[in-house]
Amino acid sequence: MVRRSALVALVVGTALNAINQGPELVAGEPVNVWKLLLTYCVPFLVSSYGGYSALRGE
Repeated sequence: MVRRSALVALVVGTALNAINQGPELVAGEPVNVWKLLLTYCVPFLVSSYGGYSALRGE
């Protein structure tokens, strides 16, 4: 489950970072590291919770 959640976070987080901080990334400007980390952390946590809930039968 952790591996699948990490894969989801990688795909979704990358897409969201491209949307949210794309202009900064393309222009070579500094990005907000806090936002960058949260953008990967949130899909990981959501996916993990969904998998955990499915296993528990909730």
